[in-house]
Amino acid sequence: MKKHIVMAAILAAGSVTGAYAQASGDSPWMVRVRSVHLDSSNKDSTPLGLSINNKTFGEVDVTYFLSPNLAAELVLTTPQKQTVYADGSEIGSFKHLPPSLLLQYHFTDLQGIKPYVGAGINYTRFTNVALPPGVSMDSHSWGWAFQAGLDIPLDRNWSINLDVKKAYIRSDIYAEGNSIGRLRVDPILYAVGLGYRF
Repeated sequence: MKKHIVMAAILAAGSVTGAYAQASGDSPWMVRVRSVHLDSSNKDSTPLGLSINNKTFGEVDVTYFLSPNLAAELVLTTPQKQTVYADGSEIGSFKHLPPSLLLQYHFTDLQGIKPYVGAGINYTRFTNVALPPGVSMDSHSWGWAFQAGLDIPLDRNWSINLDVKKAYIRSDIYAEGNSIGRLRVDPILYAVGLGYRF
């Protein structure tokens, strides 16, 4: 029964999107490539004074327009290595993979620019954790993600993209299996990139 409901929902969404694409003459798909700077909040409630480094890396996002105003965006990147510090001294590292899925509202009544806002979910997977003996952290994090951005069209297909996100990423920290507090990475992500609307 559940499978039939899911299939019906997928077919209904496909029908609506297909009708929109046919009426507008636009493809519902957009792909962007961005350069992203991660600026961590580094809020730590442990006695260790933990923090991680800020860094710049690349990401790809795929956007699917459900209508001229509503779209869903999936943000993807490769696992990113972060250095971990305790009171400013390097003590280890970990990798994190933080895909986000956001529902966006695009403002279409402005000439020359196309601003949007979005909200959704971030899931972060922590791997390759290398911390001092006896110190460990959670393997994953779920949190909200919020977004505001701007597309500047260059022609019918290409656009320049400016984007800023706030993602809530955090992990409990353990010493000998006992929780000693939480590291709140909670970064702001500043991005600039190039988009292509198919």
